[in-house]
Amino acid sequence: MVKSTGYKIVKTAVFISGTGSNLKSLIKFSKTNLSPISIDLIVSNNPKAKGLKYGKIFKIRKKIFNFEKKNQSESKILATFKRYDIKMVLLAGFMKILSKKFITKFNGKILNIHPSLLPKYKGLNTHQRVLDNKEKYSGCTVHFVNSKLDSGKIILQKKIKISKTETKNSLAKKILVQEHKLYPKAILKVFNL
Repeated sequence: MVKSTGYKIVKTAVFISGTGSNLKSLIKFSKTNLSPISIDLIVSNNPKAKGLKYGKIFKIRKKIFNFEKKNQSESKILATFKRYDIKMVLLAGFMKILSKKFITKFNGKILNIHPSLLPKYKGLNTHQRVLDNKEKYSGCTVHFVNSKLDSGKIILQKKIKISKTETKNSLAKKILVQEHKLYPKAILKVFNL
């Protein structure tokens, strides 16, 4: 498929482990005229991931890989990508770490969104750690994925002020709203649009 603007749409897979709120916002973005991507596959390591329902709602193929045997799962994913001509991967709350081999195959074509201002607060329990350290600001980051956890080149960040009464949950909600706006902007930036 080629958009009226003349560029070819890039077939994309989104990896999720949970509720899929970023997946939903990415699907909505992919259906706009601005979008350089189409979402053709949803991949999850969790058969109970709530976000899988968006596959049904938006008629997008979904595949579940248990990741207990990482190499085996990744080989199957790569074979699936070949079949559906997937050229880009977006991680959206995906709670497994991809192997260096897998990342190398998709060099520069895997993006992740993380709920902190990287390089600060890599990994899990971000919001609690931010509050424990009495930070004044937090936010979210979209970055390229490399073989080190949350360490790839930063594409875009959004900074938010932490209020005096902030809780882990209120901060998570505030940042999630920004994540939904930031991810599409970062994709446009990657494509120089």
